[in-house]
Amino acid sequence: MKQDIQVAIEKALKTLDISGASFRLEYPDNPEHGDFSCNVAMVNAKKLGASPRVLADRVVEALRTHLPGFIQSVEIAGPGFINFKLKDSLFAEQVVSVASGTGEYGWSTRDAGKKIMVEYTDPNPFKVLHIGHLMSNAIGESISRLVQSSGAEVKRASWQGDVGPHVAKAIWGAMHMNTVDKSGVEFWGKAYTHGALAYEDDATAKKEIDEINRHVYARDNDRINALYDQGRKESLDAFEVMYAKLGTKFDNYFFEGIEGRNGESIVRTFQKKGIFTESEGAVVFKGEEYGLSPSKDGSARKARGLPSSEDGSARKARGLHTRVFITSQGLPTYETKELGLNAEKFKIYPDLAESIIITANEQTDYFRVLLKVLELVMPEIGAKTKHMGHGMMRFASGKMSSRKGNVISAEALINDMRAMVMDKIADRELSKEEKEVIADDVAIGAIKYTILRQSVGGDVIFDSAASISFEGDSGPYLQYAAVRANSILEKATKDGMGGVKKETAQITLPEQVSLVEKLISRFPDIVERARLEYAPQHVANYLVALAGAFNAYYASNQIISDTDPLSPYRIALTRAFRTTMVNGLWLLGIKVPKKM
Repeated sequence: MKQDIQVAIEKALKTLDISGASFRLEYPDNPEHGDFSCNVAMVNAKKLGASPRVLADRVVEALRTHLPGFIQSVEIAGPGFINFKLKDSLFAEQVVSVASGTGEYGWSTRDAGKKIMVEYTDPNPFKVLHIGHLMSNAIGESISRLVQSSGAEVKRASWQGDVGPHVAKAIWGAMHMNTVDKSGVEFWGKAYTHGALAYEDDATAKKEIDEINRHVYARDNDRINALYDQGRKESLDAFEVMYAKLGTKFDNYFFEGIEGRNGESIVRTFQKKGIFTESEGAVVFKGEEYGLSPSKDGSARKARGLPSSEDGSARKARGLHTRVFITSQGLPTYETKELGLNAEKFKIYPDLAESIIITANEQTDYFRVLLKVLELVMPEIGAKTKHMGHGMMRFASGKMSSRKGNVISAEALINDMRAMVMDKIADRELSKEEKEVIADDVAIGAIKYTILRQSVGGDVIFDSAASISFEGDSGPYLQYAAVRANSILEKATKDGMGGVKKETAQITLPEQVSLVEKLISRFPDIVERARLEYAPQHVANYLVALAGAFNAYYASNQIISDTDPLSPYRIALTRAFRTTMVNGLWLLGIKVPKKM
């Protein structure tokens, strides 16, 4: 419908001899203003030497011979907006079509034939998988599903730092901690914290940790190798348990200790070509030489997973800067390992159309430099690589820090939320097993929705109580709306009214449709916009409006009735709503429980 109206406007402009005119066709905030609103007169009037209202009159007059048959009326509103109202029968017919369809409503084929990799979560073995990783996972999984909904083949990837200073700190901590049970992810998290603090406060410990780092990379010390193998395995096993809870299944795992090692040869090759230069015994990339202002801090500490003390917006304004790729001790940095990673991605999948990398905003400055290096040393890969930075999840205590040991683990947050949900449904007539499943689905759905309801780059202030509310702007509210629709349809089936006839003539259509029908019709457009903008919040915000409209409809209409001729249509509307809601929640990575 939207495309047909756009074509009609373009034809009208051509009739008026107006070329190169830009315009947008959008959904009005107030449904009383119509189903679509166009700003063509507003944005082109000055250029054409006419008032917006006069230009709007001319466009509307020219439109009359080009309008699609589903348009009921065209009106000019305010200073010159052109509003289109569609025939109600069109929305009603679409509802029946969605209700009787295959359930793939909202999916498209715009990216069919493309292979796209999305890299996200990226936890480091020997450290806790924390709430920052939950941010990356929720966003990355949703982006993956949006890409998948457009017909592309998605390859999910996770890049994990299984070598480097943090590993050496954890192993040193394990050697020096007085604990009986030296195993499990909790132990390794504490060991890392112990080693990280010692590295900063104790010169002897710092020297020992630097030595361990060299042994880890060289694999030449039996005791260190044994601790390393143990910690790596226990960490990766724990990550798998968490991925299963979150609904993510990765296709590829990449490691600094494997793929990352290939980066050094790339740096050495392009050092000979002048891309990298030697500085005080280290090999560096001088970003300042590419025309942008320098950063004050060119160290490798701001690479993935390492905290930054600077505000991200300030670093963004400065642009490229110098970064170390091989240290003066001859060890490759995160940057170098990342070159090895990106080369390997395209070695495994030479036909990748795009590689999307999702990390925290504090790494945006780092990626600005890295993408410039990729552009210079591997131009085809650089052109297909995109970085997306996301905000931080914050609580009243402020930003977390794994070095200080006050990191909030993903598991701890999920368990806290789960306990709150269990309290909330304690009086429901459900079995223990049913409550356990509901608690898992609702807790994780609440966290994901809180992350995804706003733009990807913004910080999230997490409010536990608000996030599990069954009313209003929350994940459980959306889940409950879908569960309610399921219950209605189950009852309709029991009453012999659950089937939806494909022949629309056999279902009495209403003379006037509600907001529910109109919102359902917008779903494919919302999904496409979210995909093109890499913006899951468009889906999240849309679902809240849709759930609210359906709840209002349910409150004022009897869905199942033996006597009302509109009952079969209302059941079809409920089915179409459920399909749309379930598909939208799937795009957010949120499960719909059977009961709530």
